Amino acid sequence: MDRQKDTTVEALLEHLIEHGPGDIATVFARAFELAMQIERERFLGAGIYERTAGRQGYANGYKPKRIDTPAGTVTVQVPKTAGHEGEPFYPHSLERGRRSVRAVMLAVAEMYIKGVSTREAEAVMREFGIESLSSTQVSRATKLLDEELEAWRNRPLGECRYLILDARYEKARVCGVVRDVAVLSAVGIGPDERRRVLGVSVALSEAEVHWRDFLRSLHARGLRGVEYIVSDDHAGLQAARRAVFGAAQWQRCQFHLAQNAIHHAPSVAIRKCIGTELRAVWNAGSLAKAETALAELVSAYRDTAPKLAAWLKKAAPEGLAVFALPEHHRRRMRTSNPMERGVQQELKRRTIKVRVFPNEAALERLVSAVLVEIDDKWAADTKAYIKWECQDA
Repeated sequence: MDRQKDTTVEALLEHLIEHGPGDIATVFARAFELAMQIERERFLGAGIYERTAGRQGYANGYKPKRIDTPAGTVTVQVPKTAGHEGEPFYPHSLERGRRSVRAVMLAVAEMYIKGVSTREAEAVMREFGIESLSSTQVSRATKLLDEELEAWRNRPLGECRYLILDARYEKARVCGVVRDVAVLSAVGIGPDERRRVLGVSVALSEAEVHWRDFLRSLHARGLRGVEYIVSDDHAGLQAARRAVFGAAQWQRCQFHLAQNAIHHAPSVAIRKCIGTELRAVWNAGSLAKAETALAELVSAYRDTAPKLAAWLKKAAPEGLAVFALPEHHRRRMRTSNPMERGVQQELKRRTIKVRVFPNEAALERLVSAVLVEIDDKWAADTKAYIKWECQDA
């Protein structure tokens, strides 16, 4: 490196020492200009004012160009050439800069799919130093993101012995009308003992046809070996799961069962204690003990709360299928809380800022992106969620 370049590098380092990372855009711009200058010299076969027999043209000044970079929107002086036969000079480093612009656009698109409002997104862009973002750039970034998310939603599956299903509702515009749209999701525990987000589907309701299509899509992607399913009593789910995974045992989520029992309680006093009484049933040491405790609970309310007693007799046994599992698995698999806490709460946190999605595709994009993040986090967890060797009841 000649003395002029040494001086430029020294000046950049001095600038960093004086200003720190707060003015990194200026440092980036000057370093970028130095890189383009070196590239021009290589292109011409000679440095500035250098006389060589192999020179392939001449330096012809500079032209300013504004470029968006991860360090911000900066103005750089792009070197020009003259007198060269063949293709004109254009810095390859500037082409690579265009790739970094694409990376920034995708970062902003990621902000959008995380539920950041347009105004907030623009504020963050200004912090990056990016002054504008065209609809064409957003569309291109969105297309790339949609392709990636679609590939994730359609990736092949394998064996999962335990399956957790759940649904939540978000508002989206459908044919110009704001509708409640169901987000159906599935989590499985496979041979690697880890949780996995298996898939997601956006549908207009929880009708049987939508649940059935979703479960069939999981099966078509290779989901096999399902022995046990836990979920709440979602509309349409029961017929759909029997049609697609008819051999699997079904466990009604005990947490939601207790909540439903509170709603059936006729008085404040009963509402305060029914949850604790049901937990005593759930925590029984065996199926026989749980059935005995449930029968006693039904009998205790037969006179004072007959409607509650009738509901308990009909619905509560649906929460006892978990006793067929090994004892070490029961606490994990008696509710859909792994879905509720690990998935639904995070979806709610991300979607709450959007309120009403412009269409179903926007909703599917956001929830898919969130689930990919959750799935990646679970995959990186070295701790087993279910240990299959713990089989003794």
